[in-house]
Amino acid sequence: MQLSAITDEISQDFEHALDVLLEYGATGAELRGLWGINISDLDADHVSRAKQALRERGLKVACLATPFYKCDLFSADPDSDAGPMHLARGRGLPEQIALLKRCIELAHTFDTRLIRVFSFWRKDAYTPEIEARIIDAFAEPVRIAEAEGITLALENEHACFVGTGEEAARIVAAVNSPNLQIVWDPGNAFFAGEEPFPTGYDAVKPWLCHVHIKDGKMVDTLDQGLRAEWCVVGDGEIDYTGQFAALKADGYTGYISLETHYVPTTGTGENGKGIPEDGSRPCLAALRKFIDS
Repeated sequence: MQLSAITDEISQDFEHALDVLLEYGATGAELRGLWGINISDLDADHVSRAKQALRERGLKVACLATPFYKCDLFSADPDSDAGPMHLARGRGLPEQIALLKRCIELAHTFDTRLIRVFSFWRKDAYTPEIEARIIDAFAEPVRIAEAEGITLALENEHACFVGTGEEAARIVAAVNSPNLQIVWDPGNAFFAGEEPFPTGYDAVKPWLCHVHIKDGKMVDTLDQGLRAEWCVVGDGEIDYTGQFAALKADGYTGYISLETHYVPTTGTGENGKGIPEDGSRPCLAALRKFIDS
């Protein structure tokens, strides 16, 4: 297993984020937001600068964390958002294939085969009819990926229709192409109400190509009752000891990529407020221990 992180979970200062990754022995970086720009919208100068920064530090690109299919399944409205876009501009369903082709160009440029993708905003109940429509929606993207030698890595995302490992496994099994695999995110599965390990992991294992790590726990609030919150990896309710033992036993040699989402209330930011780096550092330290042990 190799350590990586989505760099904007540390800082929008891309070079600084890479330097932090090196402190924890990372060998890869996952690209989403760089200098306040989403990966899908980088211009040629920013691409060149990013490649130079990676080359100087000897880091590889683990995956492109793109916003493909973070859109409405039923509407062409580009502003029909239902979740975080992480700096990406809204694009309706008719624009998604052009977005994918641009991201494939970037994947070739950054020498990675993995492009993270989604399954449309969850705005209705997840029915068999919607699942069939999602499966159909991946037909053309998969044909393009096969022609380009790219792997589309479907992330289970609780804000999208496919939020659990079991749901992701059904989609990928139905599409049945080696160019559509799964980004396994135990934290998203937890927020979607699934037991991440072993239930979710057992479902995705045959199609696992990449792993995102975040941790969460249920917190009892006075006004909202029990509510799920992000926390430092290892401090939550996900069985990461079991998860990492299973990954090792199953011979997983790919990237473990931090996507913590956890930001402490206090830290090194302005007026003593927490910033993403304050949350990512203890998580990276925890991941380093999990991987090494």
